[in-house]
Amino acid sequence: MDMAPQSDQPNLESRNIYIVGAQCTGKTTLVTALERYFQDGADNRKPSFSKPTVIREVARTVLQQHNFTADDITNSRSRALQLQKLILNAQLDAESAVKGAWFISDRSGLDPIVYARQYVGEEAAAELIQTSTWKTLEEQMRHSLIIVCEPGADWLIDDGVRLMPDNIQAWNNFHHLFCACLDSLDLPYAVLPKNTRDLHQRTDFVIRRMQGREAWEDGTFSPEQR
Repeated sequence: MDMAPQSDQPNLESRNIYIVGAQCTGKTTLVTALERYFQDGADNRKPSFSKPTVIREVARTVLQQHNFTADDITNSRSRALQLQKLILNAQLDAESAVKGAWFISDRSGLDPIVYARQYVGEEAAAELIQTSTWKTLEEQMRHSLIIVCEPGADWLIDDGVRLMPDNIQAWNNFHHLFCACLDSLDLPYAVLPKNTRDLHQRTDFVIRRMQGREAWEDGTFSPEQR
């Protein structure tokens, strides 16, 4: 079980942070807000820490570099699986490039596994889970703070790049699939509720769990407690 630090000045660098979840749930906005938070080193209310490296969403870069489109995921199972393999490798490359610092990642190595399970099938997801690439990423995630952003109905906006759910129910189903995959791998995570809309409150949600103040309470799950 994740335990709160004993010191009044907790070590904020003990764990990396992954911000994950379904499409259009405010993940990138939250990552940007966290980045600003840790850049503000002059705020005396905060304990001392080094600035994290921010890993931007690798999927967009992969889509552009390899000429994939969102339609490839739904129209071709082989293309969809190929894309998820490329994204998995790109995530490992991004994490391996972080030297001597901790990081905040916009998405994770689990994302391509969830997408493979949704759009290709359980066998494809199982194939990715057996790779050495995932094994390395999984170990990193196991010792990190994973935040799953819950879908909110008025956030669903098509930007022309990402794959969009057909409706609100499909959006929520994808969220539940994400959590189910985390559960099946015994990876602890916290769900950031959709009714927490204020960006400062969303940032505080993450920071408080980093500091161990609200670890594994409402909306937060640990394998030892399931």
